[in-house]
Amino acid sequence: MQTILEAIKNRSSKRAYIQKAISKEIQEKILNAAAMTPSGANMQPWITYAISDEKVLKNVGDAIIEKMESGVENDQFIQYYPLNWVAPYKKRRITTGVGLYKLMGVDRKDIETRTKMWHDNFRWFGASTVFFVFTDKANIENAQGVLLDCGAYMQSIMLAAQEFGVDSCPQGATTEFGKVIAQVLDIPDNLALLYSVVLGYEDKDAKINSYQPARVDIKENVVFI
Repeated sequence: MQTILEAIKNRSSKRAYIQKAISKEIQEKILNAAAMTPSGANMQPWITYAISDEKVLKNVGDAIIEKMESGVENDQFIQYYPLNWVAPYKKRRITTGVGLYKLMGVDRKDIETRTKMWHDNFRWFGASTVFFVFTDKANIENAQGVLLDCGAYMQSIMLAAQEFGVDSCPQGATTEFGKVIAQVLDIPDNLALLYSVVLGYEDKDAKINSYQPARVDIKENVVFI
């Protein structure tokens, strides 16, 4: 059995999955563990839609891709990425993207392949289950604490999944089309999508799953006093 440190270090985002379903029992165990995530004032502000219905997931993906192809860049509840990319974060973003495309042998001018790889986010990389995490809109009106709590909840989901041999990939891409997803799923008007997590069993033969973006040394972002 993995230790907590081993689970943290061994987990990486997988972008290709085999056709193998995650049982509802395992999904419930993952979510029960994640439910223990601490939150401010014990609000437990996360509301999760755990979807394994192939048709529903296809409908969601189709709607997002259709929106993108119509020229809409985002239709979101929250602004996920910075509006002003500054150093060193911009460089890290570029380095990560370049590294992934280089691994896959995709030229920067190959727009068709790059677009397909982006659309793969909304085909859930072939996985059979996606957890969509929402919160009440009132929680994020002029306040950001709930975003921190729900981020911790997402981490708990992914680490708990490791316990059952389930791989994962957090998706900022879906955050950008949260309103589209909410409409397709007929989500109550008071809820806002924060993010999604793809869950499944990695395709061990898929080259893309070998990609490991570099982490900076803690000397770059930790101050000991």
